[in-house]
Amino acid sequence: MAAQPPRPVGERSMGSPREADRAPARSPAWAPTQARTPGAALVGQRESPESGLQEHYSNLCMEKSQKINPFILRILQEVDEEIKKGLAAGITLNIAGNNRLVPVERVTGEDFWILSRILKNCLYINGLDVGYNLLSDVGAYYAAKLVQKQLNLIYLNLMFNDIGPEGGELIAKVLHKNQTLKYLRMTGNKIENKGGMFFAAMLQINSSLEKLDLGDCDLGMQSVIAFATVLTRNQAIKAINLNRPILYGEQEESTVHIGRMLKENHCLVVLHMCKHDIKNSGIQQLCDALYLNSSLRYLDVSCNKITHDGMVYLADVLKSNTTLEVIDLSFNRIENAGANYLSETLTSHNRSLKALSVVSNNIEGEGLVALSQSMKTNLTFSHIYIWGNKFDEATCVAYSDLIQMGRLKPDNTDVEPFVVDGRVYLAEVSNGLKKHYYWTSTSGESYDHSSNAGFALVPVGQQP
Repeated sequence: MAAQPPRPVGERSMGSPREADRAPARSPAWAPTQARTPGAALVGQRESPESGLQEHYSNLCMEKSQKINPFILRILQEVDEEIKKGLAAGITLNIAGNNRLVPVERVTGEDFWILSRILKNCLYINGLDVGYNLLSDVGAYYAAKLVQKQLNLIYLNLMFNDIGPEGGELIAKVLHKNQTLKYLRMTGNKIENKGGMFFAAMLQINSSLEKLDLGDCDLGMQSVIAFATVLTRNQAIKAINLNRPILYGEQEESTVHIGRMLKENHCLVVLHMCKHDIKNSGIQQLCDALYLNSSLRYLDVSCNKITHDGMVYLADVLKSNTTLEVIDLSFNRIENAGANYLSETLTSHNRSLKALSVVSNNIEGEGLVALSQSMKTNLTFSHIYIWGNKFDEATCVAYSDLIQMGRLKPDNTDVEPFVVDGRVYLAEVSNGLKKHYYWTSTSGESYDHSSNAGFALVPVGQQP
């Protein structure tokens, strides 16, 4: 059950928690009133960089009788230090609640109310990451206000914040008039089909947003179809994530509609369709569209039900498609036959594909060796990820040779050779197309090119 939204100090009670949860869809009664005290004017004067964000935050918390969040205070102190060094241009404020390198007190909706008041006039901050916190629909209201007022914000990460359909509606509607935000990440917020429809409607109007991430948001078939329809006309979106919608039935309607969209859309560069229950007929629909599409460079169809029969269609389209650079087939079941189809095309025809992930596809030695051989003749093919398949001695030797001769760079694959008693084996290393998509490295590097090769090869709408 969702927690009761926090109520700013001094506001009247709204009644039951259920009523409070519904408030964002109507007039948000919990929105704080403008302070009329002389102290408020003094605080407003401290919104310039010279006064220091840390000091401004402490003073505003004191004025509003709000508990100071030590995590926010620490991050603002670091930003103040950057400003003093003359690094004030284009700062991304990282207040993600999954930071395991420093003590974290997760940000609530009430915390974000104070934070948003500070940031609305900080024009040198153009990115904000508050993922993995406790904003809920209350925080979504203030996030919408921030997007409306902070006209330099180009990146906003709200992933996994317990934002529901009503909070999603608030954020989607404020983007109707916004012309600055380029990258919005709503991953893991259960905005459901209702919220998804508001975002689809927003894309009919918004002409500036370039990357939208709605993965794991419990979208329904209706909203997936709406996105496919809207993207036939939207000329701004270059990357979209529609991972793991809630779909019913076996007709693969989502791939039918997205396939039609790809035939008409010539701007989309990155498409994520993980966990769409795609089977061979679905991948055929997508491949039929890729004969006509000349913009898509990154296709993610991981975690589906594609077998070696589906690879016949993909291998065939790769013979003529000169745009696709990254394909993620992880966690399907293409087996040796599918790997052989791809290897033949990559060896003899295709010279545009750079990266391929076939992680956990039940491929045995023969298919893996075939893919390694294609790298010897195809010099464009530079990244391959194979962990989770069945390695025999020939496979281990083949990939060890590729790495030793310098054809396959250690950072461009997820295996590393080692020798025991004169025999070569392969160990797993933490490289991949999007290893750090949902989590942050404990080593302190949240964006590492070797662990996020897909985004490095196709850098669309990246955070600042």
